[in-house]
Amino acid sequence: ARLRKRWTSAIYAFFSPEVDIVYKNGRRAHVFSCAKSSCDYTTRRYLDTGDRSTGNMRKHAESCWGEEAVERAMQTGCPEKAREVVVKSILETGRISTYFTRKGKAAVTYSHMQHTRHETRIVKDEGFLSLMKTGRPGYYVPSPSTVSRDIKLVFARTRKRIARLLQEYDGRLSFATDAWTSPNHRAFVAITVHLEVNGQPLRMLLDLVEVAKSHSGMNLAEAF
Repeated sequence: ARLRKRWTSAIYAFFSPEVDIVYKNGRRAHVFSCAKSSCDYTTRRYLDTGDRSTGNMRKHAESCWGEEAVERAMQTGCPEKAREVVVKSILETGRISTYFTRKGKAAVTYSHMQHTRHETRIVKDEGFLSLMKTGRPGYYVPSPSTVSRDIKLVFARTRKRIARLLQEYDGRLSFATDAWTSPNHRAFVAITVHLEVNGQPLRMLLDLVEVAKSHSGMNLAEAF
């Protein structure tokens, strides 16, 4: 409890408040576990070093939860508030906040969750490489870092184009939701926008989020 009072950085919000104590070679250490149930990441801090650095914790949080979530959490100033405002929201709805407003030419705001490292590492999988290079042994397959960089670049550019389209659109925007539960009992909601551009109907997927509670009208409205 005494040491816990020193954990004032908001980055601790992304880790379980229940910290394990382990001993290795006679040394005592605290083990911090990622608060996301689907992640098994842990980091160890030995008590005999006096080290309270959170660099590794932040690096993992940005990779697992997203840089936007970490930045929002750090703005709260403390782990308790960050856990309540940011982490709880992500665990329950799948994002920090998602809403679309159009007030004059005000910016359309929304959030996203980035891919984790597991998705980009597929390009190093032996089976995947064998499939891609069958009959074409010289076929170039980019590295995980290149794939990750290009995904972020394409996403950023696409986000700007969609935001500009929605901001400048003079007609009516129709939003729709589609809710379902996956075979592993995880509940999701897709949010789409429908409009007409140059006389042609256009529909786009805006977000796909997890809503870990009843898909009632009220809960869907809150998720939207």
